[in-house]
Amino acid sequence: MLLAVVCGALLLPTLQAAPSVPCVCWTAAADESAASLKEAGVTRLCVPPDRVDAWRQAGFDAVGLDQSDLTARERLGTPGVNFQISRASATRSPWIDANGWRILRSPDPRFRYDEIRAGRGALAAAEAFAYGADAVLQIDPKDAQAVGAMQAFLASVPDDRMRPVADFGVVDDGSPVMGEVLNLLTRRNLLFRLVSAPDPQLRMTVKLGTPEYPESDAADPSAFALKIRHQLTDEQRTLRIYGTEVVICRLTGNGERRRLELLNYGGRDVTGIRVRVRGTFKASDVQMNGADRVPVEDYIVADGATEFSIPRLTVYGVVELTETK
Repeated sequence: MLLAVVCGALLLPTLQAAPSVPCVCWTAAADESAASLKEAGVTRLCVPPDRVDAWRQAGFDAVGLDQSDLTARERLGTPGVNFQISRASATRSPWIDANGWRILRSPDPRFRYDEIRAGRGALAAAEAFAYGADAVLQIDPKDAQAVGAMQAFLASVPDDRMRPVADFGVVDDGSPVMGEVLNLLTRRNLLFRLVSAPDPQLRMTVKLGTPEYPESDAADPSAFALKIRHQLTDEQRTLRIYGTEVVICRLTGNGERRRLELLNYGGRDVTGIRVRVRGTFKASDVQMNGADRVPVEDYIVADGATEFSIPRLTVYGVVELTETK
């Protein structure tokens, strides 16, 4: 199977499964809560199998989910930012609780967001969608309106998921310390893909236990992630984000297009984000939840890269990039 390499970045040989709008796990009967959920805008539910017909008759996109299927799904935590950092750290950067690396690492695409804290339900839905996860959301009822609005927005995003873009490979040994490395690489918007062996198509491959990457290096995952960044070099990175520490991005693409998805974990709108993508592209307006389309600003193409600013980002935004000749 051929691999496509564009601007030094590797596109995976197979497409991801098309992302679906995450469903809300709901155990109450339709006659008890359909009216309130409709008012909140929630449309897609996972309900006990014996209640599917009643929920569908009430006008919902309902699918059956029994307890065994729910518990069999991999548990994901509440996404967001923890500003009360309890870990030893040499920096004052906020700690981001994100699940993208867990989704990428898992061989099973089925997940459950278990007891999501109030205020984080919409972010959980957007995160699952961005990473193409089959996810069930156990939300706080206070979040029903925000989650319903996010479901509607996600349903409006064109269903044309492309291949993830990667600058380097990582051989995952399944260890907790490697999991923390993957976490930090994701949080720092370093584009990788998991491989079983070194791939000559990639610029470099990280494997613990080799002379270049001794296991002792990973004892400090933050320093290890920084080492990888320095080896890659910022100039050669396909994607760079400036002006925020709380936005994590996904970049997918093919030979002519890219899709940039931005997840804001900060809990409030972020302003003044600067984006740099290697290659020459025309950028669409930013499509984001809870807001009208926003034009990108200060757009320039120079030195083989495209740069632009996003004036404001809500929870989740999408920018379509089309290659120019």
